[in-house]
Amino acid sequence: MTLSLERINDAIHFRGTNDSFDLPIASSDDREGLTPMEMAGLSVVGCSSIDILTILDKQKQTVNDFSAEIDGERAEDPPRVFTDLHMHYELTGNVDPSKVRRAIELSLDKYCSVSNMIKHTASITYAFTLNGERYEQEE
Repeated sequence: MTLSLERINDAIHFRGTNDSFDLPIASSDDREGLTPMEMAGLSVVGCSSIDILTILDKQKQTVNDFSAEIDGERAEDPPRVFTDLHMHYELTGNVDPSKVRRAIELSLDKYCSVSNMIKHTASITYAFTLNGERYEQEE
């Protein structure tokens, strides 16, 4: 994997690319792009979402709509790593809630490389809403 970064202007503002797509990257003071930590958070929820939808598809579950969000807490002192991440997935369709729960757990515990990297510094929790009914992570 080769990625590149190019400074766009005199500010702390960059363009990241993977040879096919560009992504604006900004400091926390410059809101013309995502910060590196925002990208890390999106990477966790994005990676797990791909896994979840793939697993549910293999289980012949019909997902009509899907969205997800992540809330993160960071350490106060540098390097200000994530200490707590909470993801919430929202699905509609003809889907068994136990299969959603299992897909999330498989993703976070086994398949998602990003969550498996970040779980060394952060507690990762989740909840999901299926067809309007909210389900919390089991202990």
